[in-house]
Amino acid sequence: MNLSQLDTTFTQQIDSPKTKTVVVGMSGGVDSSVTAWLLKQLGFQVIGLFMKNWEDDDNSEYCSSRQDWIDVVSVADLIGIDVEAVNFAAEYKDRVFAEFLREYSAGRTPNPDVLCNAEIKFKAFLDHAMRLGADMIATGHYARTEVHDEVELHKASDLTKDQSYFLYRLSQAQLQKVIFPLGGIHKTQVRAIAQDIGLPNAAKKDSTGICFIGERPFREFLNRYLPTAKGPIKNDRGQIVGEHVGLAFYTLGQRKGIGIGGQKESSGDPWFVAKKDMATNTLYVVQGHDHPWLQKKQLQASQLSWTSLQAPEAGAFTAKTRYRQADAACHLNYLGSERIELNFAQEQWAVTPGQSAVLYKGTRCLGGGIIDT
Repeated sequence: MNLSQLDTTFTQQIDSPKTKTVVVGMSGGVDSSVTAWLLKQLGFQVIGLFMKNWEDDDNSEYCSSRQDWIDVVSVADLIGIDVEAVNFAAEYKDRVFAEFLREYSAGRTPNPDVLCNAEIKFKAFLDHAMRLGADMIATGHYARTEVHDEVELHKASDLTKDQSYFLYRLSQAQLQKVIFPLGGIHKTQVRAIAQDIGLPNAAKKDSTGICFIGERPFREFLNRYLPTAKGPIKNDRGQIVGEHVGLAFYTLGQRKGIGIGGQKESSGDPWFVAKKDMATNTLYVVQGHDHPWLQKKQLQASQLSWTSLQAPEAGAFTAKTRYRQADAACHLNYLGSERIELNFAQEQWAVTPGQSAVLYKGTRCLGGGIIDT
């Protein structure tokens, strides 16, 4: 890649790159590896840091940390940087996984990547990097920063890979210390760079599992940590159509794995999870993607977090209520200082308590909150 073509907006935050030390969070994947290489090419003093954050089943087929560390060391050797490993397993369990389990126990569906970014990748990792003498940290996330009156978080140029949704809980203090070198280039370019420079992990598959825990059968994994209680599955007329294995194992909008696929009614439409009644331990399902129970024009959210020093004023914005969703026009209202209400112009599908509602103004990510209702 011709570095003169690289969007270096992120360097607005840094004076004299050759005198600055950047600690890069390296996972063993291609994105963080190319991030480290790019920064080295731009003249930064680069240190790689590999985070180990899960130890419960190190020897299982789903734990890839051993191979990931081998890949990190191989990449660091190729591009000529120092690398160290740090263990944040205790912090992860206390700050992320415990909350993850509490939310599932309450019948909600948390987003572990949002929690992990806020508490581990940009808090525990940032603190450790500063102790190492870093001026900044960098990750392989697809997002951009721009410096105006303050550091703004923006969507990546490659909107198909944009990860600003997962980063909305970063504070202004954190954003001032973070750079995202991949924000201005596309994933296909990242793969091409990795191939061109001969990275040993150039063709490595992207991770899609739970943050730091990996790709594993989710229901089996959750069952090790949460008590389960079977209960009735009812349709929108209150008729029992099956039995669920525990409300924690289902999320609104879920289609696969409900266990009633053979029970078709006259419409022949597929079943979707639509409601969970914790008081009666009842799972409600409906037929058809566009069923009214799956549509909402309003939500309320709390646990607010804003990327700016000032919360946005009430007014017109766009928002996402799940990652793989187009921005939807909405109006923001405040219900006191710690709760918001979003009113959408169009109905939103399967708005899910525990997930995040993230606000945008154009490409700028303003922050958001955890959906309550």
